[in-house]
Amino acid sequence: MNWKTQLQTPALALIAGRFMAFTVTFFTPVILVRLFDQAQFGTYKQIFVVYGTLYVVAQMGMAQSLYYFIPREPESGGRYVVNSMVILAASGLLCLAVFEKTGWKIAQWLNNAELSQYLPVLGLYMFLMLSSAALEIVMISRKRHLLAAISYSLSDFLRAVLLVLPAFMGRRLMWLLWGGVAFAAARLCFMLLYLSREYASRLRPHAELLKKQLAYALPYQAYVLAESMQSNLHHYVVSHSFNAATFAIYSVGCLQIPLVEFVASPVCDVMMVSMSEAMRDGQKGRVLELWHNTTRKLAMLFFPLFGILLLSAHDLIVFLFTGAYAASVPVFMVSAAGLLLAALQTDGFLRVQADTRFLLAQNVIRLAITAAFISWSLSTFGLLGGVLVTNFAAFFGKALALLRIRTLMQCKLREIVPWRNLAAIGAFAAFAGIPTIVLRWQLTLQPLPMMATTGLLYTLLYAFLLFRFGPLSDKERQRIIQWPRRPVADSLLWEAERFQT
Repeated sequence: MNWKTQLQTPALALIAGRFMAFTVTFFTPVILVRLFDQAQFGTYKQIFVVYGTLYVVAQMGMAQSLYYFIPREPESGGRYVVNSMVILAASGLLCLAVFEKTGWKIAQWLNNAELSQYLPVLGLYMFLMLSSAALEIVMISRKRHLLAAISYSLSDFLRAVLLVLPAFMGRRLMWLLWGGVAFAAARLCFMLLYLSREYASRLRPHAELLKKQLAYALPYQAYVLAESMQSNLHHYVVSHSFNAATFAIYSVGCLQIPLVEFVASPVCDVMMVSMSEAMRDGQKGRVLELWHNTTRKLAMLFFPLFGILLLSAHDLIVFLFTGAYAASVPVFMVSAAGLLLAALQTDGFLRVQADTRFLLAQNVIRLAITAAFISWSLSTFGLLGGVLVTNFAAFFGKALALLRIRTLMQCKLREIVPWRNLAAIGAFAAFAGIPTIVLRWQLTLQPLPMMATTGLLYTLLYAFLLFRFGPLSDKERQRIIQWPRRPVADSLLWEAERFQT
């Protein structure tokens, strides 16, 4: 194995592992929607909205802190890990106690009395999952990349099996939750076994190191808390305002496309590393060049993806969730507009600038906008109001971030964003949709073949327009021409190298 392969294999392994995990997670509700009625499925979605919110908040930044401390102080890694586990377990026990004592209040607030019976079991699941939250982080921090990739994929696969199989056998939501508890217990046992072999006698807490961890983790957690509250508030308000069956319609409409997170996160990470190096060397022009290049490349993917989702919205929802959820289609079409903003990775830019105070203030402002207008928006636009006000808050937050970037870089607003490139890409994405719409009018197909046919036509038209007239450099066009001539393995490594540069 040459040096390029050694460098790229960890990244490719992690991407493959995360992709498999995303795929399994994405299709779990697609199966469950066929096992439960709308009220049960809505209750399931409420349970995991609560879980998803608290799981991020309750970590208190302790799991993520290991990315910072283990590589810098490997000899104290075992102590940092135990410190994190103690705090995470204590946080999990607190969640369990809250669910046990106030579960009926949470159920009442979410307008679903049935929810209260499930929350104590969810608390147990939360405790076990928080206790093992650092598993893959420890592996990655110790450069066990392949093991982390395997853990990501197998963990999510096992979770899907132990959620779906009991639900399939009993057709009861409680069986699903106990299956989740069984999975979480198995994951925690594996983590304890792994850590005992990795660190042996070095696994013990350390008070002084804990102070350092908390000093690092808690300020970052304030940003995470505001972000989590802002991104999930609309789910809670809709759940409070409607019954469980209606919330099921809304939650399906808010379907998240795994490809977005799968692509945007690593691209942003690479951008941040390169920007940090450019800033260290005093290359302001290089920082803007990296920002423009990242924005352009993400737009080339996300703009047409938004177009495809708009054209295929009805077919996609009906295919994945059956015709019973056709009312989710308008919500999904509005929600998908958030893809357009994903091309602007402003948070990554500001994190490189260490402007975490602004990031916190930005999320607080977005939260305030959502909280102030969501009730009016729901009463005016119905279920669409939830995603409309959320998208507006996201747009306003991006606008504030761009103004902040302009101030930090001391340049004009027109120099911050590659407006011409974005306009051209948007035009190509729109033009590719016109023949596709005409074709849809002429065809009478089932959802899957309709999506395949129209998606292929749209992609080919967009790719032709982008290659022929788009904002690609000569070098990029040459790479595209050469790509099919390369063997598959060489092409993958070549793409990984190109991505990193």
